[in-house]
Amino acid sequence: MAEVGSIQNLVAARQLLECSLEKSRAYASELDEMGLRLEMISQRLPSLEAAARSISVQKSACRDHIDPAMAPAAAVLKVFDTALALEKSLLSHKCSDDLFNYLSLMKRLEQVLRFLADNCGLAIKWLEGIIEDMEDNASTNVKKCLGILQELQAKEECSGVLSAAFEKLEIEFKRLVTENSVPLALATSNPNIASSCSGLPAPTIQKKLQAIVETLNSHNQLGMCISVYVDVRSSNAKQSLQALGLDYLEMSKFDDHIEQWSKHLVLAVKHLFELEYRLCRDVFKNIGGGPDVGMRCFAKIAAQSGILAFLQFGKHVTQSNKDPIMLLKLLDMFASLDNLRIDFNRLFGGEDCTEIQKLTRDLVKRIVDGACQIFWQLPLQVGLQGRSSPPSDGSLPWLVSSVTSYCNQLLGDEYRPLLAQVLVIHHSWKQESYEEGLISYQVCKIMKEIGLNLDRWSKDYEDISLSYLFMMNNHCHFWNLKGTKLGEVMGDSWLTAHGQYTDYYAALYLRESWGNVVTLVVTQKGAGQDLVKKRLKAFNEAFNERYKKQSKWIIPNENLRKKVCQHLQQAILPVYGSYMQNYRLLVEQDDATPCPSKYVKYSVQNLEKLLSCMFQPTLSNGDLVEYTASAWSFGKILNSLFPLKQIRKYGSTKHAQWMNRITLTAI
Repeated sequence: MAEVGSIQNLVAARQLLECSLEKSRAYASELDEMGLRLEMISQRLPSLEAAARSISVQKSACRDHIDPAMAPAAAVLKVFDTALALEKSLLSHKCSDDLFNYLSLMKRLEQVLRFLADNCGLAIKWLEGIIEDMEDNASTNVKKCLGILQELQAKEECSGVLSAAFEKLEIEFKRLVTENSVPLALATSNPNIASSCSGLPAPTIQKKLQAIVETLNSHNQLGMCISVYVDVRSSNAKQSLQALGLDYLEMSKFDDHIEQWSKHLVLAVKHLFELEYRLCRDVFKNIGGGPDVGMRCFAKIAAQSGILAFLQFGKHVTQSNKDPIMLLKLLDMFASLDNLRIDFNRLFGGEDCTEIQKLTRDLVKRIVDGACQIFWQLPLQVGLQGRSSPPSDGSLPWLVSSVTSYCNQLLGDEYRPLLAQVLVIHHSWKQESYEEGLISYQVCKIMKEIGLNLDRWSKDYEDISLSYLFMMNNHCHFWNLKGTKLGEVMGDSWLTAHGQYTDYYAALYLRESWGNVVTLVVTQKGAGQDLVKKRLKAFNEAFNERYKKQSKWIIPNENLRKKVCQHLQQAILPVYGSYMQNYRLLVEQDDATPCPSKYVKYSVQNLEKLLSCMFQPTLSNGDLVEYTASAWSFGKILNSLFPLKQIRKYGSTKHAQWMNRITLTAI
């Protein structure tokens, strides 16, 4: 990109030099012709002066008429001589050498030409009156003087020199603007860029530009300078923006670039366009109707260099899919525009920026309408996701984790004020009042839809134990929202209830899944070898079947996972250890048993290791560890999780009824 820019700059410089060379040739030709004419006039001046002196000393009857006429004529001729001297100075000086001296010479020449224009005609009339009065007696010198003055009035030789001087000023203006326009390093910008690297031409250059503008404007010659200024500064600003890598503004995929767009828009407005605004205001401030000319230039520079592309990109974003995540992105865009609102009003508030104003207003409206549309549809969007299948491992559905995280973001300090501001604006457009609790109410409706989805999903499981594990995981997730923005909105009673339901479904899971397994190894008085073997074999088969299946199940929350594994160990290991202590020797010492390990498949340590590794996101096998079982029975663990009478009372209750009760209470 840098090489292409360099080639373009070289081509532009070559074209500029060719244009300047052609103009210089034209000026040289005109000046040569003008020099010949001036030389002819200069040769005739001595005879004119001699005629004037002769006429002034003549003594005739008409002397009283001649003297008053010859004085103005002599003065005009003297001023004309001054004009010739000024003209030679302008021809011999370059405006780039000493601009202000050159402008001073031009001003003096203008004054001289104005004097000649005002007084040459008067002197001619006086001389014509003398000739008319004297008729045939008028001297040849008087007639010759009259002829020279008439010729001078007709040709106005010096005006051509002044026109050439104006063209020189235009060329100098273009040179100053071009050579002092350097792209701004926006890619490395920081908040102090305005003071550390202003990018503005030096004050002396600005004064020169101002002086040229004032001079040309006073003679209605400003058009070319305005065109040059807009072209050069627009190209310079465009190069500054291109260094940021704005190709994404033309891409069809917008979502991934909204953060870049916001950052680059801030840089463009607060630094680049702010700089161009100040320079336009300063360069064109001292001319008639100054602010209008300067702001007209600025409006063209901003439009041609890239502000319209930023606004069009924002429009394309608002026309993309209205998924929930787009709400946060629209709020990001709204925040960027709102932070720049004062800058936009100041920079682009003039009548010359109507197109920018129109696109900006349209973008804000699209953002507000789009954000509100998505916000009102969130409960419906969440409800529609219930048609999907629940996770096969009983873990959290993607919808639950993503929606709760999403709601926390929406309720956070960054987005909630923005969302409230957008809703207030949208209500004001519809002439409706905004209610303070509207956002919280909408979030509660979202959580209600989550509850309904959980009810549908729990019914999709064929294994009731997996359904209980699924509900336990989800209630635990909601319970752990305590201390979050979503938890604050839903309230302590909502959080407490989910904590209770976590224990409730954990108890249901343990009873349903492992209760029958434990009963197989409960010590019974007077049990014979056959019964012991039968029970050990049944225990091994039941444990293997459940462990193989449930080792693929997941409990995402680490604390809950440890707690459930601990309860399983406390429920199974003491009972199994006691059983093995009582009957293991009986099985191993039986000579009729060809392979005692067929019945004694697990040691207490084996079971402890296996149970401790359950429900992991990734199941791993490790070395066996020693375990000392505590004297907890299976009945104790169930009662510790949830009282048995409540298990019996609520065991057949539908999951949706539980979730809806919680959510409706919060609403």
